[in-house]
Amino acid sequence: MSERKKRILLVIGGGIAAYKCLELIRRARERGYAVRAVMTKAAAEFVTPLSVGALTGDRVFQDLFSLDDEREIGHIQLSREADMIVVAPATADLMAKMAGGHADDLATAVLLATDKPVLVAPAMNPYMWRHPATQRNAATLLADGVALIGPNVGEMAERNEAGPGRMAEPHEILAAIEARLAPAPTGLLAPPPLITPPAAGLPLAGRHVIVTSGPTHEPIDPVRYIANRSSGKQGHAIAAAAAALGARVTLVSGPTGQPDPRGVDVIRIEAARDMLAAVKAALPADCAIFAAAVADWRVASASDEKIKKDGKSSAPRLELIENPDILKTIAHEGPGRRPSLVIGFAAETENVLTHAQRKRKSKGCDWIVANDVSPETGIMGGDRNTVHLVTADGVEDWPEMDKGAVAEALMARAAAHLRTMTADV
Repeated sequence: MSERKKRILLVIGGGIAAYKCLELIRRARERGYAVRAVMTKAAAEFVTPLSVGALTGDRVFQDLFSLDDEREIGHIQLSREADMIVVAPATADLMAKMAGGHADDLATAVLLATDKPVLVAPAMNPYMWRHPATQRNAATLLADGVALIGPNVGEMAERNEAGPGRMAEPHEILAAIEARLAPAPTGLLAPPPLITPPAAGLPLAGRHVIVTSGPTHEPIDPVRYIANRSSGKQGHAIAAAAAALGARVTLVSGPTGQPDPRGVDVIRIEAARDMLAAVKAALPADCAIFAAAVADWRVASASDEKIKKDGKSSAPRLELIENPDILKTIAHEGPGRRPSLVIGFAAETENVLTHAQRKRKSKGCDWIVANDVSPETGIMGGDRNTVHLVTADGVEDWPEMDKGAVAEALMARAAAHLRTMTADV
């Protein structure tokens, strides 16, 4: 018996790049794939179901509530019979629905019901692609195991519009399909997953970002240490947001219970001096964000043995000395070593803005993210944050958000700032 043809379910979104799908279908069938198509309502404004059906040699599915289609082959069966689902063009709206788990039409219902690999080829205006909402959605899809190819950089259909947003070419999409559906090498249960991050079109593509996170532990003896209540949630969220925008991220983390962000190089340290050494070793960088709550002091001479309580002598006297100032040290690195954008954090319990503005000047950093960590706020160790962004131009008061949203907003601002600095050079 001949081997069964691999089946591709092509979901065609509503964009002018939909015309490229006709070429993709033709090439895929030439390679021996069976292609079946689902079209969104908007897709039919750009290519006709008749054209798509003529090239697939199969019926074209459009309506979630078609009595005939659901009776003969419903959306669950469509998703199960395919070996792979390809979404091309994937509009900003369609990607948002996928990331949000919507199922309000046939295309999104099929995508939500599938257990097969999904490949997405984004296509949209460059400003839409660069928008933080779209970048969040792309990052969510990647985290969910969806593969992305493109978008490519080039001229748009709109006059005088250019940048990242062009849908990948049919031969590029076909190569990605073949890579995912290739037979597994001997000894492997399945081919390696295809994850093609759209780094070339992301705002921080080609940038290196260093992030510090969590507390530091300053040893008193082998079992005791000086520390603080930092959970590392905000710093880790910033590292994840930077990676989602295409940056190469080095996360220097003190002891936390937070999982490693996907796609991030993590360097684990204990004490402040180790954190400084790790940050300096990671330079140069385009941006450095110091979200870690570094202990200001350490014991001058930590004991090599556990300090015993004998019931006779008084409590041991601990001489404290100041730890190195990591933020100030990096902010004063020389040309070629100092990051273009240095961002510090100011966790305060009183006079938040006054202390933050003084800190920005005394440390020599570009921005300070200030917040009130008084016990009643619940910010230290919590999931939400209320911050103020202090720059040379003034203070921005941000509303209360979860720490992930704070991270995304901060990295979007950082990306825009770096882009402006590059343009001014």
